[in-house]
Amino acid sequence: MNGNATFRHSGTALLAVTGLEAPVVVPSSHFDDELAGTLRRLRLPRGLLQRVAGVTERRWWDAGTAFDDAAIAAGAKALAESGVDAADVGLLINTSVTRAHLEPSVASKVHDGLGLPPSALNFDVTNACLGFVNGLTLAAGMIDSGQIRYALIVDGEDPQATQEATLARLNRPGTTREDYLREFATLTLGSGAAAAVLGPARDHPGGHRILGGVARAATQHHALCVGGIDGMSTDPTGLLEGGLALVQEAWHEAEAEWGWSGVDRFVMHQVSTVHIKAIVDALGIDRRTVPLTFPTLGNVGPASVPITLAAEADNLSAGDRVLCMGVGSGLNTAMTEIVW
Repeated sequence: MNGNATFRHSGTALLAVTGLEAPVVVPSSHFDDELAGTLRRLRLPRGLLQRVAGVTERRWWDAGTAFDDAAIAAGAKALAESGVDAADVGLLINTSVTRAHLEPSVASKVHDGLGLPPSALNFDVTNACLGFVNGLTLAAGMIDSGQIRYALIVDGEDPQATQEATLARLNRPGTTREDYLREFATLTLGSGAAAAVLGPARDHPGGHRILGGVARAATQHHALCVGGIDGMSTDPTGLLEGGLALVQEAWHEAEAEWGWSGVDRFVMHQVSTVHIKAIVDALGIDRRTVPLTFPTLGNVGPASVPITLAAEADNLSAGDRVLCMGVGSGLNTAMTEIVW
């Protein structure tokens, strides 16, 4: 398929997936309180985060808890639930957007914190909010090839510093409505961590088979959402239109081969009410098959897909088809099917 990547996995299973919620609840009304003066001056109503984005609250970590420590905790939990010994892990992929420095990789601290063996490859994969889904594909390919037996994928996110910087900037006297709308998406973010353990399906008949999926790029839109430590600038309309067109193109090209209209659960990257509704309507998906976590957790970046999958796990039955899907700044999309 021109411009589209299709991948199938023959022998990899998801053995465990875990999510960690940060403990400090930060309601959207708190941000309205912080921006009260700016909202009055710009004649903007309170409650836009709740009404427009559907985010009523998000989480921050306790003071002193670093995002990579949370990733370590999530990884340890996933290993314990999978029954895989840390000594048997051959690959660690960190997919966090959050980072405290450019080098070394976040994965190096997580590798050390989990006591993984020196033989375990470890590196970061950063692809905006799509990183965790990309990590699943990379790990499954290496397991299928026989290069490794077990892989651990982790993610830890902490947007608190970015949100505090954004609030301070939006409270400046010269802030305009355009400034507020451009930085609005930053206020929907939330902290959290997640991890998944993958291994050979032949040795784990009770595991959840990773079948494969598709990926597609529309990198002409790479400037629609640009984020850094101090803030994130987005073109909300362009991002929604470009992302929706990209998802539809990938979906329709894949439909004949994969038949995803019959999937039992769609675990989507959690952005907002607007984004979820747009995808559901465009693809003709039954809204009841789309579990939501963003109303209380916000957009937790790459961790949102595994966090949502972990939260939904108890509602899944053996044989259920689950499609993990998302769009990341860039723009890129990927969809990966798992049979429960």
